[in-house]
Amino acid sequence: MNHTLNIQHLPPSAIHSLMTHLPDYVKVALIEKATQLECSLEAAIEMAIASFLDSEAFSFEDCLLSQRLQESELVESPQRK
Repeated sequence: MNHTLNIQHLPPSAIHSLMTHLPDYVKVALIEKATQLECSLEAAIEMAIASFLDSEAFSFEDCLLSQRLQESELVESPQRK
C-alpha cells in the first residue's frame, strides 16, 4: 500500500470552520500566536499541527511524516513476502 501525501496548506475556509469549534481560550491563543509571528491564522495553525507531528517542522512541507511513512513501508515490505 502506497501512502501518497500531497503537500497542501490549510485553506481559509477550513480554518474558519475549525475556529468555530475550538474553545475560546484556544482561539485567543492561536490569534495571539499568529499576531506575534506576524503570519496568517492559517499558517499559525499549520505550524502547530506540523510541530505536533514533527518537533522540527515549521509547516506541512517541513514535516517528515510522509518520509517516515515511506520508510516504514520499506521496513514492512520484506516481512510481507
